[in-house]
Amino acid sequence: MPLSMYQASVPVFARTLGVLSKILDKGAAYAEARNIDPSILVNARLAPDMFPLSRQVQIAGDMAMRGAARLAGVDFPNNPDTETTFPELQERIGKTVRFIEGLSPKQIDGSDERPITIQMRDGALSFTGQDYLLNFVLPNLYFHVTAAYLILRHNGVELGKEDFLGA
Repeated sequence: MPLSMYQASVPVFARTLGVLSKILDKGAAYAEARNIDPSILVNARLAPDMFPLSRQVQIAGDMAMRGAARLAGVDFPNNPDTETTFPELQERIGKTVRFIEGLSPKQIDGSDERPITIQMRDGALSFTGQDYLLNFVLPNLYFHVTAAYLILRHNGVELGKEDFLGA
């Protein structure tokens, strides 16, 4: 049986956000164990022109939520991007996972040829559902989760490949 659009999206998104949540747990534990103000890690960035950890988490969640919603042809919630602590970032991940897991296979399967257009700063991008998932959503999701991992790793949090890949 071929892989369905649902199987290639929602479970992958939920698992990846679960990994991100565990990475954030390690960051919070590291800050606590070393008596570091957690906001230092939440606001850390790899380079001056890159987003901080908090924004990387927000974008990763938005990629999953908006990706699943667009594939399902439903509206997605608007998040105000106000999270400034590890618990708030965890809450955002939890809300996102609950939203995407609330979508059914019936809503998403068959979306491979659905036209999807998203508005970017430089103009509109148009995709088929499959191209959108494989060439936009998944690469962006992995990029921002990787950036979050690297920010924490760069700041001393003991993370390894197993943490990124998950159990």
